Amino acid sequence: MLSAFLLLAAGTTSAPEIRYFHFERPVQLPPDAAGQACAVLDPAIFAGALPGLADLRLYANSLEEPFVVRSAVALATGLQSIALLNLGQRKGKTVFDAEMPPGEYSDLRLSVTGQNFLATIAVSGSQSETAPRTQIGSYTIFDFSGQKLGRSTMLHLPKSNFHVLHFEVTGPLAPTRIEALSATSVPPSEPKYITVANAVHFAQKDRDSVAEFTVPAHVPIERIVFVPPAEPANFSRDVTVEVVEAPDQKDDASQSLPPPASSYGNLLRLHRVEEGHRIDEENLVVNAPQRVFDSPAKWTITVENGDDAPIRFASVGLEMLQREACFEAAPRVSYVLYYGDSALTAPRYDYGRWFAPQVRAAAAALGPETANAVYEKRPDQRPFTERYPALLWLALIVVILLLGFIALRSAKRVEPPAPMP
Repeated sequence: MLSAFLLLAAGTTSAPEIRYFHFERPVQLPPDAAGQACAVLDPAIFAGALPGLADLRLYANSLEEPFVVRSAVALATGLQSIALLNLGQRKGKTVFDAEMPPGEYSDLRLSVTGQNFLATIAVSGSQSETAPRTQIGSYTIFDFSGQKLGRSTMLHLPKSNFHVLHFEVTGPLAPTRIEALSATSVPPSEPKYITVANAVHFAQKDRDSVAEFTVPAHVPIERIVFVPPAEPANFSRDVTVEVVEAPDQKDDASQSLPPPASSYGNLLRLHRVEEGHRIDEENLVVNAPQRVFDSPAKWTITVENGDDAPIRFASVGLEMLQREACFEAAPRVSYVLYYGDSALTAPRYDYGRWFAPQVRAAAAALGPETANAVYEKRPDQRPFTERYPALLWLALIVVILLLGFIALRSAKRVEPPAPMP
């Protein structure tokens, strides 16, 4: 009896069907387009689909069509720590070498202790420690904390692939103040971004400037971009980003929500001559918390002004990395993207295994989002035990009572042993 009940409780795997998708977007192709085609996915698709676009499907003349979702360009990898070699002093200057990872790199970040300094670093490169050196450039690093103008220890090298880099520091930096070096590898081309939300107004709270956004669930945000006015020409302001998910209205208001996500950054613009060194440094981008939220989320961007006058930013925008849906298009075929079926899991197509992006892929465009005209609610295909959890416990209680009753009846039928003579 119990085994039969558990057999009924077994669940089934949902298969995609057009009638169960909430939303559809027609895919518009150039006339007679054939071969690889890619369409940019806008934020509305992420808001209406499952996390990671797990329920996104492409149909060609009502038949499921393989596709792949890809970033328009690969992002650079994060900062990679590089060991410092031969750190010491020569002719009154701090010098050191670094063995670089394979591939191309550009920006280097030097970890330096202490405040209120200005130094110049000459960088050269070679393919081995004994090979001839090529001069790459001279770079200025600084810490103007005393002037409230921030700090920069970035070396903006051109794209390079030298196996060994050599550094010579001119300025008040002893070898003991040089702690570490890290590098950012170069992506094949510049990343492309899409603006998800944009604000032109900051509210003033005490001495801080605050901008707030509400972002739909599942929409990824990779970075926050500030557009400053012409004045002040030089500034350094710390930025705090906090994201709080809204409670699901369908659930108990007392539900426990994930803790707020946060990130931090510094906005810096510095164009000046200091001790004969020309300094041109700008950083107007702050990284967003690396998390996709399951509920609509409130984003609070706080610029800390300290005792300085607030900066009247022209705008601040939340941006997502551009992603595309790519597929093999055929002439005179109608393509439609569907999404909004919570019962589905991410598809796996052979197409994704051998896909290779083409430079001349046809540029497809998505039409407006509309409700699926043939939509109907998908039958509840959850396992029986999830739909009716109380019945499982009731069945177990019945089985236990039945077994107890049988055991009791059996005990009564047992003859008592004969008395001893």
